[in-house]
Amino acid sequence: MIPAWLVPAWLVFTSVVAFLSHGRDKWAARHGRARTPEARLHVLELIGGWPGAGLAMLVFRHKTRKPSYLIVYWAIVAAWVAGLVVARDAWLSAGPPR
Repeated sequence: MIPAWLVPAWLVFTSVVAFLSHGRDKWAARHGRARTPEARLHVLELIGGWPGAGLAMLVFRHKTRKPSYLIVYWAIVAAWVAGLVVARDAWLSAGPPR
């Protein structure tokens, strides 16, 4: 079983990476530099960086007007929230550690 602290630690780590990646992509877009592929940004969100990516979208005003990007982003968020709810329910039904 995965230690309980590992999930939030992973979310923080991947969120920082996703946040910085979105910021770098916004900078690249403004300066005519090589962009980060959307698929790579989505992979970062999928592996746990969705909170950081969401914060980056607000802070940098990046990818907020592209419906095709937002649909995938929100599908990833919904999948993570559903997975976390299922995991929480399983953890609660298992009872305290022995």
